[in-house]
Order: sequence, then structure tokens, then C-alpha cells
Amino acid sequence: MFAARFSRSLSHWIFLAGLLLAVAAQAADPLPSWRAGTAKQAIVGFVERVTDSRGKDYVSPPERIAVFDNDGTLWAEQPVYFPLLFAFDRLRALAPAHPEWADKPVFQAALAGDLKGALAGGEKGMVELVEATYEGDIDAFRAEVKAWLASARHPLTGRRYDAMVYQPMLEVLRYLRANGFKTYIVTGGDVEFMRAFAERAYGVPHEQVIGSRLKLVVGDNAAGRAPAVEFINDGKGKVASIVAQIGRRPIAAFGNSDGDLPMLQWTAGGSGARLMAYVHHTDARREFAYDRKSPIGKLDKGLDAALAGNWVIADMARDWLTIYPR
Repeated sequence: MFAARFSRSLSHWIFLAGLLLAVAAQAADPLPSWRAGTAKQAIVGFVERVTDSRGKDYVSPPERIAVFDNDGTLWAEQPVYFPLLFAFDRLRALAPAHPEWADKPVFQAALAGDLKGALAGGEKGMVELVEATYEGDIDAFRAEVKAWLASARHPLTGRRYDAMVYQPMLEVLRYLRANGFKTYIVTGGDVEFMRAFAERAYGVPHEQVIGSRLKLVVGDNAAGRAPAVEFINDGKGKVASIVAQIGRRPIAAFGNSDGDLPMLQWTAGGSGARLMAYVHHTDARREFAYDRKSPIGKLDKGLDAALAGNWVIADMARDWLTIYPR
């Protein structure tokens, strides 16, 4: 009897000790989904340097600004940007009230589920789709995005789109904020689409989301948007948005495509310690593999700049233990 009780008690304490050790190990490792290697070491080393008040690279908290692209950097973007897939679904819902869309080949391709045909219109065609489906009351639009994210599924993975955020990047966001950084999303996607879920998914509040936008229409007690794209937040436009809306040069920037290159170069151009990082999609088994020749998320000039500048290149297959949250 005594031996049995002793054995159960010992097993209980061994279990608790193991649990405490696991918790302690996770607390000691701020990036548990990253494999040990140069990318993880560079991120952790940078944060340690800029937060050490005794070191030469110390940066005061107000200057600790980190900017992140979204599509392909914080969540997946294949086979096409998720906000555009939302536009396709909304187009189908709105089509019965718009017979004039029958004369638009890009719209007809989208309605037929012809992804290649819908993309054949290039940026102009994508802008027309967004203008037709993103207009209207802002609060109602955000509610529609939330409902779509709760019900829609990715055509290849079967996952909810907001379940295809990257666990390793969630850890980077939390790690930076825990060390006095203010984190901003600077995306080429629509700003109101992002604001519908960014705080819940990433911990980034509405006022720290910067994106492309439609023209605002403001009434006495309502705010809506006209079917006219006012600003595309990509390339050098990202730098212009950072200057206008943040007012400080970031000391850390994360992207995944050539559209993010000016933002990373702008970050690199400041004085003191800097962190420029690219997410490199190399994992065809767990996610997608693409870079220089991809029509979505092309990484060509940016990859060359990263290699030449000794920036961080986070290789998904090599550096990430897991891709999506479990």
C-alpha cells in the first residue's frame, strides 16, 4: 500500500517537474518555433543589443519601431493574395445587381472561378475588382471580412485563412513588443480589410495598420468609401506611408517580396543598429516554394539586395520548426 502511494506521488512530482522545466525552457527561448541558426541568432542578438542600456547600440523605446509586410510575411499569399479571394467571393454575391459586369472579362473570369483569367488583367484588373467589392460603409465592410474569415476555406489547405498566419512571425511580433518595440503592419493590401482582423490575429491595433486605401466619403454620422482606389501602398509607397503616418524611420523591417524592398532599404539607411529580414518561401512540402519567377510575391531584386547587404534571410524549410499555429 505504502509503496503504491509512494510510486503515485513520485510520478506526480516527476510530471510537475517536467512541466515546470518545459515552461521554463519556453520562457527562456522567445522564438521556440525557430531552429537554432543564423536567422534566429541575428534577431535575438539585435534585440539584445538595442535594449542594453549600457551598450553602444542602445535605442530608446520611442525609437524602437518595427514594420512588417503582411501577405507572404505574416500569413500565406498563394495561390493569390487572400484579400483578392475575398473580392472574388463578394463579387459573386453582388453580381445579380450588376448586369453591366457581363462586359468585363476580368469580372467574368472571377465569377467563373477562373483564377488565371482573373489575374490576366494585371494590377489594373485587380484594382477594378477591389473598387467594385470594397466600397461602402466601413463598419459593414469590416463585419463582412470577419464573417468571411470565419467561414471561407483555403482552396488547397482547407484551413481558415486566418489560421494560415505564420507561428514563427507571431513569436517575433510578441518578442519585439515584450522588449519595448512598437510594431506596425505596412501592407500592400487594403487597410480596412486588415483592420478587420489584425488586432485579434497579430496583436496590432487599428492605428498601427497602414495599407492601400479607397477614397473616403464622410457623412454626418458615418464613414464610407467610394469605388476609387486613392493610394496603393506598395514599393516606394510604403516608405511614403511610413514617413507620413509613423514619422520615424524604423530600426527593424520584415518583408518577403520585391514590393517590400524600398521599405527595407529605407530602414537600412538609418544610423545605428538595424535589422532587415526577408521571409524566403522555400518549403513546398509544408507551405509553398517560390521566389524570383513567381507572379505573386516575387522575390528577385530583394533577394539580391539581402545577400549583398548581409540581411537576415529566414529560409522557411531550414529555419522554421513549424509554419502555422497548432
